[in-house]
Amino acid sequence: MFSKFLSLEPERRNAILNAALKEFAGKGFDDASTNVIAKEASISKPLMFHYVNNKKDFFLFLYDYCLKILEREYFSRIDLNEKDIFERLRQAYLLKIQVMQKHPWIFDFVRVAVFTDSQAVKDELLKRRMKVEKSNFEWFYGDIDGSNFRSRLDVEKAKQLIFWAVGGYANQILEEYQSSEVTEFDFEKIRVEFDGYLTELRKAFYKCGGYGYECY
Repeated sequence: MFSKFLSLEPERRNAILNAALKEFAGKGFDDASTNVIAKEASISKPLMFHYVNNKKDFFLFLYDYCLKILEREYFSRIDLNEKDIFERLRQAYLLKIQVMQKHPWIFDFVRVAVFTDSQAVKDELLKRRMKVEKSNFEWFYGDIDGSNFRSRLDVEKAKQLIFWAVGGYANQILEEYQSSEVTEFDFEKIRVEFDGYLTELRKAFYKCGGYGYECY
């Protein structure tokens, strides 16, 4: 059904893709405007529908397409044999930032799609929802080694606090990127800054010697 869209040159395809992700992520399915998507992508509306059929089919296609991108460029590239929560998070969020640089609205779009109340697409999305279940906290961080945490900590609560802290940093980077005219992340600067924050979190949560962390 979307062979014409997929056969487009990457630059034009990504322009339509990112314009649609931004509009759907910001307004949801029902309130999103195909006029805005076409304008943002610098394409006429009739020509856009030549490639994407109709609004509903395009939304559902985007959901499936985004999951494929995330599986290929995000989930499959995280080493789940790494049991240190900080190294696991480091992998995950640096990869997330790389994905966001290509598609700034992809994570927001998937989140909006998963929790949509729109009757037009809700039933179809429910059939697909299991595809993103593996991205939840328990699957992704349930096997983390807790032996290096300080003895008086509730390890599960500590893991959740670390998850929130690191997620907050990643979301801040995303918001800065989405609200500015910058077209590229300074990835090396972000990596150095991120590693600095992880070092401070290790000091707060790990006992001396945990995963090579030394007390000072």
